[in-house]
Amino acid sequence: MRLLGFPYDVKSIPVDENSITNPDPARNCLETAQLKSHAVAAHLQQSNSARSIIVAADTIVAVDNHMLGKPQDAANAFEMLSVLRDRSHEVHTGVSIIDLETGGEIQSVHTAEVVMRPYSDREIKEYIATGDPLDKAGAYAIQDSKFKPVRQLNGCYLGVMGLSICHLLQLLTAAGLPINADERSLRLAHQEYPCPVFDKITQKQS
Repeated sequence: MRLLGFPYDVKSIPVDENSITNPDPARNCLETAQLKSHAVAAHLQQSNSARSIIVAADTIVAVDNHMLGKPQDAANAFEMLSVLRDRSHEVHTGVSIIDLETGGEIQSVHTAEVVMRPYSDREIKEYIATGDPLDKAGAYAIQDSKFKPVRQLNGCYLGVMGLSICHLLQLLTAAGLPINADERSLRLAHQEYPCPVFDKITQKQS
């Protein structure tokens, strides 16, 4: 979030994510993001000193249109990583923005196509032993420097991490906010993965 160049606060408001039952992965994560943003909006009031924007997001991993959430245990994590191995899947991130000053809302979904490498069963077990997969949708983190699960990515690297800052910048621009993000820092954050969304931003600025 610091890459955005805006001051921010993190608000944690409990919501019942299980109340979202849309079977379409992209729609499901978008509706969950909306659930979160509206819950925060209900607890906040617009400050007189500064414009306040709520940004809420939700990420879903989907393979063959089947949604993979966070694994229930190590066995479930092993199952998920085995299913994803050496094939492609989609990572959807729904973003819901509410402008408390105007009441305006913007919603959008960033989708990345991810191809996993052919890691071994032993590698899966060693990765699960670290505990890292147990709180990750799809049971993996693209940024893990040792497991390195991803072979190919078509989309924003940051989106697969959980929030595409590039995509979010486009939405905030549409909401009338200036882009304050540092281009070099944003490029470095992609860990050398190409990003078509970032390319669109820099082309518009040049």
